[in-house]
Amino acid sequence: MMVGMAGEQTRTTTPPPIRTSAEDEPPRSSTRAWSRRTRLLVVGIVLAALNLRPAITSLGALLEEVRDGLGMSGSVAGLLTSVPPLCFAVFGVMAPRLARRFGPGAVVCAGMVAITAGLLLRPYAGGTAGFLAASALALMGIAVSNVLMPAIVKRHFPDRVGTMTGLYSMALALGTATAAAVTVPMTEALGGSWQTGLALWAGLAAAAVLPWLPLARDRGTAPDGTGTAGERQQRGPRSAPQAPARAAQPSAAPLRVTRSRTAWALAVFFGLQATAAYITMGWMPQIFRDAGVPASTAGLLLAVTMAMGVPLAFVIPRVATRLPHQGPIVLALGGCGLVGYAGLYLAPAGGAWAWALLLGIANCAFPLALTMVGMRARTGAGVAQLSAFAQSTGYLISIPGPLLVGVLYQHSGGWGLPLALMAALMVPQTVVGVLAGRDRTVEEEAAR
Repeated sequence: MMVGMAGEQTRTTTPPPIRTSAEDEPPRSSTRAWSRRTRLLVVGIVLAALNLRPAITSLGALLEEVRDGLGMSGSVAGLLTSVPPLCFAVFGVMAPRLARRFGPGAVVCAGMVAITAGLLLRPYAGGTAGFLAASALALMGIAVSNVLMPAIVKRHFPDRVGTMTGLYSMALALGTATAAAVTVPMTEALGGSWQTGLALWAGLAAAAVLPWLPLARDRGTAPDGTGTAGERQQRGPRSAPQAPARAAQPSAAPLRVTRSRTAWALAVFFGLQATAAYITMGWMPQIFRDAGVPASTAGLLLAVTMAMGVPLAFVIPRVATRLPHQGPIVLALGGCGLVGYAGLYLAPAGGAWAWALLLGIANCAFPLALTMVGMRARTGAGVAQLSAFAQSTGYLISIPGPLLVGVLYQHSGGWGLPLALMAALMVPQTVVGVLAGRDRTVEEEAAR
């Protein structure tokens, strides 16, 4: 009060004080601590993203060896390639509720632990049932992290959604491609045991646990999803009073995503792109091997397909956030997919590298879908609900695809029918992707 009075008395001779108390600005030590926490969060996001696909692509590179070792038929192998989307659908829907109860950081940390344990146990579980159960444990950790990553990005980096989604997607693509490329060579270098080749990826997952341990302690989130309790404290009591925050908390509940046409279009788009992605990750090496391509080269071709997502997964989200409508990007990706499938049918070995590149571009529908999840909702809470709905519904849609490809492959004795199915699914994927790319939010549609 004395400071304020002095300021009133000297207004004509001295400029007014910029701030009246130390509460208006956090201490420098607090700012430095928050900066360190932000850097730790970026590292955690990148390491988590690196671990969201090696469990799948490392298995795709060694699928033939795993089938022989466990005595799997083609249909059972198709079931195995359908387990990822099934787990993502079942466990992904639980992620927002778990995040509200324990905090997003704690859930992602637990997810990294589950991935580590599943990858370590899977090769030595004994028999197909044990292999599937351990795989499901790892995929459960992947599922909850899949859903929460867009919400974490929206909450902590609301002004950099495109950049952070691109970084996260790029790391995800890098982990996917690396696992596809080096699993077979590492397996051969370590004695040729597929068990060892698969178990090695548990080490990368264990490294991802470390940055999330301190982040797991922060359970508080702003009701609108725009920041954590620590962020509110840093902004000060004037920008985030406690009473209005408690009063606003129920406002996130009435959002009914299922009333939004955009949410349904996004869910179907997510499901069809996931169908194409998991068919590619699970079966592409086998397509090339059946065409006479050596196993190591087939793994490299899958790696090339996945590696295309490394630069494009960073570029596409940044471009998408600058466009009012993401339909043109959807059309371009769909066209690349159709040409790639046609090439696999006509000349799988002769043009193998070209088809791998084109299908790699088509697979970048995944980072585009993640970006649209962040753009089609206004708040972090809305993004979490939309992400859970789109991913869970989408992965349910994608479950039959890899299984049906395995059945068609076994009963037809070739890849003509499976490739025709994959090309046919690209058409509705493009249509719903254009619809999902329209400039609107699920909150607007759900309120109508």
